[in-house]
Amino acid sequence: MNKPAPKPWIMDIAPYIPGRSTTDDGRTVAKLSSNENPLGTSPAARAAFAAAAGKLERYPDASATELRDAIAAANGLDAARIIYGNGSDEVLHLAAGAFAGPGDEVIHVRYGFAVYEIATRRVGATPVIAPDRDYATDVDAVLACVTDATRIVYIANPNNPTGTYAARDEIARLHAGLPPHVLLVLDHAYAEYIDGAAADGGMELAERASNVLVTRTFSKLYGLAAERIGWGYGAPELIEAMHRIRLPFSITIAGQNAAIAALADTDFVTHTRDHNARWRAWFADEIAKLGNAGLRAVPSQANFVLVVFEGAVTAEVAYKGLMDAGYIVRWLPGQGLAQGLRITIGTEEETRGVIAALRGIVGA
Repeated sequence: MNKPAPKPWIMDIAPYIPGRSTTDDGRTVAKLSSNENPLGTSPAARAAFAAAAGKLERYPDASATELRDAIAAANGLDAARIIYGNGSDEVLHLAAGAFAGPGDEVIHVRYGFAVYEIATRRVGATPVIAPDRDYATDVDAVLACVTDATRIVYIANPNNPTGTYAARDEIARLHAGLPPHVLLVLDHAYAEYIDGAAADGGMELAERASNVLVTRTFSKLYGLAAERIGWGYGAPELIEAMHRIRLPFSITIAGQNAAIAALADTDFVTHTRDHNARWRAWFADEIAKLGNAGLRAVPSQANFVLVVFEGAVTAEVAYKGLMDAGYIVRWLPGQGLAQGLRITIGTEEETRGVIAALRGIVGA
């Protein structure tokens, strides 16, 4: 060997491909590809972010004490059981890094978030893909994949990129069916879009079970995607193990300040949630009107809708047509979704515009 060689499992990783922000010809158009908040960021969060400009020479608090306290207060949690990360992506990676390795298996659902497989392969573990049920999580299929080698099960709820949602009783049934040594990671990146009464019970499980980790993010509803702030909640033993491999300064002072302010701005949170609920429902109804052209909206509880193309017009044709019309959405053939487009719920103007463009593309 005459040069450094990466571990073979590293070369099996398909790099993450983010949502695009420009067209093939370089135009900047309406970006509906990354599930960002179309209403922007809380003004209070922006002000808190700007106020940190005088501390650029200082390291951030490596424990994120004030942020963890604020998260705990807002959610009725124990701050000592909260871990933070560079987006919830880092927390998902920390789970794999602490609890899986070569010879182990990690389960995620078909059409699951791409980071799960990357995190799994990064530590030399083997990804196991559970079949879906019409794009949704099939608890029985997940449990059927469990073997003596299983160490982690990743479930996004609502799921990305499908928007589907597993109800409380299904999540409870999944957890009850797992061996106690298997870590159930519930990815709640889009949980803030769910009415509280319909929550999946994940936080309650994380409170009382030693093998449940819930992850959250400030990137979506709170509109802080640029600052990469995520967090996780679980049993003290889980959090302690993950802390050992966590980056010490992965969230900036400005980002921490902005997140704390964003939590406190409940008016902005409510406005964002209400906007999304209204226009997601409208969007789904409009797609239903295009059913004769072969379009179908998968029921979503997130801030996006997966539109499946089952007629003469393919998702690829629609993707390119929408780009020409000034809208970038997410086409995911690399995740086995060549037949679908994931479309973020944007502003009223953007949402109406993308529907009008789709009507023109399919000739409706």
